[in-house]
Amino acid sequence: MKELILEMEKYAALHNVPIIEKDSITFIMKYIKTHNIKNILEIGSAIGYSTILMASVAQDVMVTTIERDEARYMECLKNVKKCGFEQKINVVFQDALDVNLNNVSYDMIFIDAAKGQYTKFFEKFKYFLNDGGVIISDNLKFHGHVGKSSEIESKNLRSLVAKLEDYITFLKDNKEFETEFYDVGDGLSVSVKKDEKK
Repeated sequence: MKELILEMEKYAALHNVPIIEKDSITFIMKYIKTHNIKNILEIGSAIGYSTILMASVAQDVMVTTIERDEARYMECLKNVKKCGFEQKINVVFQDALDVNLNNVSYDMIFIDAAKGQYTKFFEKFKYFLNDGGVIISDNLKFHGHVGKSSEIESKNLRSLVAKLEDYITFLKDNKEFETEFYDVGDGLSVSVKKDEKK
């Protein structure tokens, strides 16, 4: 397992595939363990790096992960097979916004995909969260750009960062969830669904 993780880190560096920062995945794995999380939905598999690490936390942790890029999807499948996690990880090849889910619910949803779509992902998948469930979002600092969108010269990057800034505001204003922000890795938010019965 350790060898595969190192292999994946090398592959990501070589092929310029963004994978989660070590501090962030360590934080998330600890969260899964502490809160006894069993069912996870991940938006954005890439090569399966965070997927495999999350699934490795405990024997009964199951992960469904969605990836729209075919090359990354194939690489993810290969890595899941290499570590023998085919029974624990379900890899879906589709754009997350087009995925139809039925009769499923999750303890945790992890968003680490197209940064400009975070709000849409959140709004779409929050309905599949168990009471007290959590949505964790990664890259909220986006390499230090967030909070400084007005200083960015590149129009595309500025637009993307502005969307992330809007997403942070959306999380802060969201009455259905209690969100905390953590200065871990590239910035994480943990949004816990409030229990409607209270």
